[in-house]
Amino acid sequence: MPADLLTASLTGPWSLALMSVLVLGDAFFVVIPGEVAVTALGAFAVSTGSPPLWAVIVCAAAAAALGDVCCYLIGRQVGLDRWRWMRAPRIRQALGWARSRLESGTATVLFTARFVPFARLAINLVAGASHIHPPRYLALVSLAASGWAAYQAAVGAAIAAILPGGPLVAVPVSIVVAVGIGVLIDVITRRVRN
Repeated sequence: MPADLLTASLTGPWSLALMSVLVLGDAFFVVIPGEVAVTALGAFAVSTGSPPLWAVIVCAAAAAALGDVCCYLIGRQVGLDRWRWMRAPRIRQALGWARSRLESGTATVLFTARFVPFARLAINLVAGASHIHPPRYLALVSLAASGWAAYQAAVGAAIAAILPGGPLVAVPVSIVVAVGIGVLIDVITRRVRN
């Protein structure tokens, strides 16, 4: 029964829409499990054939790019100090870090930040406040979101292809692997910053 319930909920017509909403929300609230949703559907796509893996990647990329663009527009319209939370010392430090990184290499930073949750928010807000040329920003963010979506879905797909046991095994294992890779990226990023 649990396998049938999991299969029905993740192959239903709303699975891609729900994943997209989670990925979009993840742009603003880092506690929303956007990455987990993409990885899980990537695993599910390979182990059951539905939804198609290409659809998981396209929907995740579109939602990720849209979320990043929304943060960019907030930074462009609102700036970086309008709300009290933006003036907190840790936020000011993160925004300062984002500004210095953007000045040293916009493309590299946008691609790297796509994989680091809070850095992604700070970078996109600062990119908007810095008035980075919108067509250039949109092109870079679209490429970064596509790469991120393909990577997240591929982690799930690879685990599902390697492990026997169908979605009940592939989905949780792929989520654990994706979270582990995320933690590793966070550790490496912190060491590089310090």
